[in-house]
Amino acid sequence: MAELVFVGCYTGDAGNGTGITTLSRSPSGSLREVASLPLESPSWLAHHPSLPVLYAANELSTGGVTALAISPSGELSVLGTAETGGAHPCHLAVTPDGRFLLCANYTGGSVAVFSLSPSGALAARTALVEHRGNGPVSERQEAAHVHMAVPSADGSIVSAVDLGTDEIRSYTLTSSGALEPLAVSSLPPGTGPRQLVRRPGTDLAYVVGELAGTLVTVREKAPGAFEVVSSTPSTLSSVTPNLVAHLELADSRLYLSNRGPDCVTEFTLDEAAAVADQPCGANPRHFALVDGTCYVAAQSEDAITAFTLTASGEAELRYYPTGSPTFVLPVSRP
Repeated sequence: MAELVFVGCYTGDAGNGTGITTLSRSPSGSLREVASLPLESPSWLAHHPSLPVLYAANELSTGGVTALAISPSGELSVLGTAETGGAHPCHLAVTPDGRFLLCANYTGGSVAVFSLSPSGALAARTALVEHRGNGPVSERQEAAHVHMAVPSADGSIVSAVDLGTDEIRSYTLTSSGALEPLAVSSLPPGTGPRQLVRRPGTDLAYVVGELAGTLVTVREKAPGAFEVVSSTPSTLSSVTPNLVAHLELADSRLYLSNRGPDCVTEFTLDEAAAVADQPCGANPRHFALVDGTCYVAAQSEDAITAFTLTASGEAELRYYPTGSPTFVLPVSRP
């Protein structure tokens, strides 16, 4: 059972948060604050696959990443920091073997790789690859904007989702932490891809189209090379504008957060068809599913909202106040 929940946020001019908040999760699913650590705009968090170590993307004009140790009580202590080589890092992922940390620099339009020590600390930046290009939505696609860097199941391939160029650029990740170009896959113009989630055991994956308001199903026809299978609206709601945010795959269902309609939409997995919208608070960004409960970072609500997953999509919301939340990470105690 996930007993701790870490919340990232925007701070300073970007929001009302103060850093990373640690919440304790009870068996009933309720949350209680137990600790906090001041940190500049830790907008995305990632957990090491085998160590009590957390990584935070400091989404600033001079991008940074911070490594943090997790105590059994949930308190955090800084292990080290490093510059990402680009502006406004917005996504982190650790390779399955725990050797490398991947970072997507949004404004910088680049992907960075950091080697990790056996203790999980940041060792060195081993790669920085910059994208070039643009798309038809001039105010958002004037340049490359890498929004996510996703490792394959074995960690050998890194697929970078570029909102600015409507592309998925895949690289081979070498044993030394270098990125070697592998494949470039194009998506429909104006899609604005934000996230990519592979469906385990298949050659299918799902892409969040932030700008088009779509959920795109793609097939990985060769390692790191994707082709579009289908596209469907990201919500049942007709509210516009809608900036699609986060995607989760769980229990033969897909769940997708929509900013504008302010809901989490449930999809069937095989048909990728929307079946229910659940209201979840203003400006939902990241969310996490734990034991039948969905915890949502409702940024403009200044709260984590929580609801029980139901077939009708009509569940009562619970509110846990916290400033400008952007990310929710459930973790078991060390």
